[in-house]
Amino acid sequence: MDLITFSKSERIAYITINRPDKRNALSLELVKLLANAFKEAINDANVKVIVLKANGEVFSAGADLEYLQQLQQNTDVENFTDTYTLKELFLTIYRSPKLVIAQVEGHAIAGGCGLTSVCDVVFAVPEAKFGYTEVKIGFVPALVSCFLIRKLGEGRVKELLLSGELIDAKTASSYGLVNFIIEKDGIASAVESYAKKIVEGASSNSITVTKQLLTSIQDLSLEEGLNLAIGLNVQTRSSADCKKGIAAFLSKTKLDW
Repeated sequence: MDLITFSKSERIAYITINRPDKRNALSLELVKLLANAFKEAINDANVKVIVLKANGEVFSAGADLEYLQQLQQNTDVENFTDTYTLKELFLTIYRSPKLVIAQVEGHAIAGGCGLTSVCDVVFAVPEAKFGYTEVKIGFVPALVSCFLIRKLGEGRVKELLLSGELIDAKTASSYGLVNFIIEKDGIASAVESYAKKIVEGASSNSITVTKQLLTSIQDLSLEEGLNLAIGLNVQTRSSADCKKGIAAFLSKTKLDW
């Protein structure tokens, strides 16, 4: 059985984790396949939005028993390779020039929760639970901490990472981990509707440049961030998309992006 499935429809790419028998645990092979699928979607000019979802009752439970047993035998080189591969996947998703939506229809735990943390927008069912449980097995949620502290701030991240406790979707929403909570029978159509709105109503170039700005300014001083913003502003104003958008606005015509 394929560990992931990949499909496209109406400029939306759907990447689906397909390891339900293992609660969609993140093996090294699965992480590599996910990274390749995201790169394929990113490099496809006909794709504008990427949706990450999973088959089965669990979005992803992080590491499985087989992986944890293997960790005890790994050399430092093997552990480096394994961790580096996951880092590359997280960065690929986080830096994607296209909007990435997580469709979470089950628990997202440890590395599985890390996956949702690097997506741009998260839809979840009310029953889903979220958490970074690494500390409960003597591990460290190292990679995800780098992204999560940008998203939630130090205080909230300490609460989540140091306790390892699971939180429900409502709490995750109040923390900023989840954007929309939708009942299971409606989440697929809600995600599709949201993605189509982006496809039809937003400039691809504007999405790319805005994401570039938002992922960069947190590493810069205020002055450096403002200078970057000026450069991107100038660049965008002379783009074909901006000229097209302003012309349509002035003539009161509907744009098909």
